[in-house]
Amino acid sequence: MTAPAIVWLRRDLRLSDQAAFAAAAAAGPVIPVFILDDETPRHRAMGAASRWWLHHSLDRLDCALREKGARLILRRGKCDEQLAAIAEEAGASRVYCLRHYEPWWRNAERAVAKRLDLVCHDGNYLAPPGAVTTGSGAPYKIYTPFWRALMERMPPPMPVPAPEYLAAPDVWPVSDRLADWALLPTNPDWATGFAKEWKAGEAGAHARLDAFVDEAASYDQRRNLPSEEGSSRLSPHLHFGEISPAAIWHRTARAGGTVDVFLSEVGWRDYAQNIIVQFPEYGGRSARDAFDWMPWRTGPDAAADLQAWQRGRTGYPIVDAGMRQLWATGWMHNRVRMIAASFLVKHLLIDWRRGEQWFWDTLVDADYANNGVNWQWVAGTGVDSNMFVRIMAPLTQSEKFDAAAYIRQWVPELIDLPESAIHDPEAHGRRPPGYPAKIIGHREARARALAAHDVMKAHGN
Repeated sequence: MTAPAIVWLRRDLRLSDQAAFAAAAAAGPVIPVFILDDETPRHRAMGAASRWWLHHSLDRLDCALREKGARLILRRGKCDEQLAAIAEEAGASRVYCLRHYEPWWRNAERAVAKRLDLVCHDGNYLAPPGAVTTGSGAPYKIYTPFWRALMERMPPPMPVPAPEYLAAPDVWPVSDRLADWALLPTNPDWATGFAKEWKAGEAGAHARLDAFVDEAASYDQRRNLPSEEGSSRLSPHLHFGEISPAAIWHRTARAGGTVDVFLSEVGWRDYAQNIIVQFPEYGGRSARDAFDWMPWRTGPDAAADLQAWQRGRTGYPIVDAGMRQLWATGWMHNRVRMIAASFLVKHLLIDWRRGEQWFWDTLVDADYANNGVNWQWVAGTGVDSNMFVRIMAPLTQSEKFDAAAYIRQWVPELIDLPESAIHDPEAHGRRPPGYPAKIIGHREARARALAAHDVMKAHGN
């Protein structure tokens, strides 16, 4: 019988439009493998919210595999060591995978390739990261020209259907039990709201896309309104590879209206990967060296302010609503993410990396590239970013984007306030006793941030 091949899964937990599965299935028996490797990423091991999602996604992938005659083999440890052990047990020598571009996964691929015949495919992005370059062959650092160049390569190839059947090996390798990995929170179970919000897995991803297709044409009009369902909410499904960006593109591209704005957001994922290929430390290091001189606040007062921000107790309703939505559901509306991030960095003058770390642990779509690029854009520290001195006014943003219903949903202390007062209850003399006073005034915060920026410029030049 033909020797089996291993399909090494990471953030590509699907059967359709999955080139590694297609290639392995064409070659013979297939052994799908997921390895929980916390050693290779070290401090970039998955956060708690992502682990919740991973548990359910792996469970549903195993069910889908069993319908096709296969099963999912689970192991824990370093990827190269575990894959080598499985290969020896099963008599396999070839491993198929989709490429991943986070620095630790690139290291892991090199380690696996030293032990086994590793065949890598692309398929988690619209174009392979690093492939979209300038006329001189240099990678892009700025999003707009990158997007224009990416568009010249679009549309992506048509999605490939899932294999109808996966041949099984003579003997299945030993597998861990998913429950033994303890990916789900207990004592307390802080993720009770997650299950109401999300259905992890490939079927859930396509159901989410089905629900969004009819709304895609009005994306630009509604995406900035937290009180409406204008977002696609596909980000965690994309992050875990439960659906390919090519599948999303071909389902939505002809929707008309402002769907191009949505497609450009899908392209932002490609841009973020393009950045971490150039700057592997982007998730934890400011791209602009001058910001090494920024006098970020530290000490007990800053720690207390950080905790208030994390808990949604800043006295700014739009910020608090976003942070509470994040804790309850593992996700936050994109416009509110910008407002909340800007508030931490500029109003509280706390290093953007503290916010990035919090999002890494609490977002179900916590993505190294997206998270780092977005935080550095807001903080003004990135290669392509908003200027630090452009300080977002959260109270104005809240009213401009009609966030009243969103605030009532997530900050129930304010549920009875009228539209005129809910965005800034303190200024209207309507702050309920149980809701905190503003942690700092907007003008005071702006002045402090600009003064800190002047200090940075004086030392950084």
